[in-house]
Amino acid sequence: MVMINQSIVLIALPDVFRGIHLDPLDPGNTSYLLWMLMGFMVVTAVLVVTFGRLGDMFGRVRMYNMGFAVFTVCSILLSVTWLHGGAGALWLIGWRIAQGIGGALLFANSTAILTDAFPAEQRGTALGINSLAAIAGSFIGLVLGGVLAPTNWRLIFLVSVPFGIFGTIWAWFKLRDTGVRRRARMDWWGNLTFAVGLISVLVGITYGIQPYGGSAMGWGNPWVIAALAGGAAVLVAFVLIERSVPEPLFRLSLFRLRAFTAGNIASLLTALGRGGLQFMLIIWLQGIWLPLHGYSFEQTPLWAGIYMIPLTVGFLLSAPVSGWLSDRFGARAFTVGGALVTGASFVALMALPTDFGYPVFAVLLLVNGLGSGLFASPNRAEIMNAVPADARGAGAGMTATFQNSSMVLSIGIFFSLMIAGLSHSLPGAMQSGLVQQGVPAAQAHQIAALPPIAVLFAAFLGYNPLQQLLGADRLAQLPGGGKGLTNQQFFPHLISGPFHQGLVIAFWFAAGACVVAAAASALTGGRRTAKGGTAESHGADLAAVAGEAGGSGPNELVTPEQ
Repeated sequence: MVMINQSIVLIALPDVFRGIHLDPLDPGNTSYLLWMLMGFMVVTAVLVVTFGRLGDMFGRVRMYNMGFAVFTVCSILLSVTWLHGGAGALWLIGWRIAQGIGGALLFANSTAILTDAFPAEQRGTALGINSLAAIAGSFIGLVLGGVLAPTNWRLIFLVSVPFGIFGTIWAWFKLRDTGVRRRARMDWWGNLTFAVGLISVLVGITYGIQPYGGSAMGWGNPWVIAALAGGAAVLVAFVLIERSVPEPLFRLSLFRLRAFTAGNIASLLTALGRGGLQFMLIIWLQGIWLPLHGYSFEQTPLWAGIYMIPLTVGFLLSAPVSGWLSDRFGARAFTVGGALVTGASFVALMALPTDFGYPVFAVLLLVNGLGSGLFASPNRAEIMNAVPADARGAGAGMTATFQNSSMVLSIGIFFSLMIAGLSHSLPGAMQSGLVQQGVPAAQAHQIAALPPIAVLFAAFLGYNPLQQLLGADRLAQLPGGGKGLTNQQFFPHLISGPFHQGLVIAFWFAAGACVVAAAASALTGGRRTAKGGTAESHGADLAAVAGEAGGSGPNELVTPEQ
């Protein structure tokens, strides 16, 4: 349900913006679009650790059920706005942020509930099925968004409501809490510093990719610098607090477990590589490739989702199989191999021309999905198997924090690299293309100075900015009434070359992140128990049992040196 909601909003944003009458080319509206996409992720990233900790203390199922209810109520409220323009956008952003609270309750406790319910030798399979549900939801959301949004954009939020009502009732009656409960005091200072520091950093990233003054991006904006530096300083204070309080929010001792630390580093890096991929592919398909192949801008959201099906198919094929096999043969081969396969697919994708042949593109998407599926289930099971039973909520919350933070960070990195590439070549390409169509040089220069992120969002949202920027009167004065400028192929063709240059830079980063993730996965290795025996590298909880038997405190797990 959560993944349907995330991807359905992504694909339906053109219709949402048209529905609330918001102009995406207005520089003041860029922040609305970014927060519509990223507000949910920011809140989820900030709260998952706290909710995982509360799950350890008061019951994971209770927190999980609450997440269903919150998510469902917010889905209803998102669909009932009567406002337009900036007010309508703020209503949607506000309830998306509130919906992120429900998402955090679900994310923080679902993995821990499964880890409680399944023995170690079956967890890879169980978590593989869970990953399967998530990626299936992501795919369903892409297609549903393309089908429902043109009919009525409010339906993209209402579609979650039946699932949410059923899930709330079913979980209330059927789910049983089988985990270890451990009453503890709440770490209020840790919660406060973690929330303030992480929000500050993520907000700084969000505004860093927006134009500032005469610059294409805002990394030189004093407020952005202050947000990033201040957030980093508060997070340092958070670490110091966590080392001194008796009941910490972040159980830093978990990082003594090599499988937990290396697994989370690998997960973070692969998420950095994959996180911005969906955005880049949708811009590529929706804003450039589909219009060049005769699809109207109204059709592009649906077909972008359909043409991305191979990515989902690859994940659906490999995720459950890799989880089942890793239960029997160990996780390392699958995590290392999956990260390398994913990285290789990024290298191959950057070799494609912007106007590619679809069969080759589909094969590369399939390979990328296969690599991601090979990595995901064994990696998650490896991390959770390393965590003591009474810390599974906190451990799952910490892992989810890295995952959700990496999504926001990935979008910031991908867009920054893309904009850096576009800013060098796009103005010249736009000016020369406009002049060739008869636009006066001064006016062409003015349009070419449009911020690159506005051009990206125009392509993403299915707008032809030239028709709006030139206006009907000026178009009428051009040769042929300006039809050469306003046909659906001209603008995508104009930006395709500069877009590809930026895309190559972004994909090199993604490939490099996957290679480092493979190296981190190779370090997870075997681990020793407290009694000196050797445990399986994947699937054993002996270290956790030894920790509980020894009566260790939250910062003093009984673990060997790694």
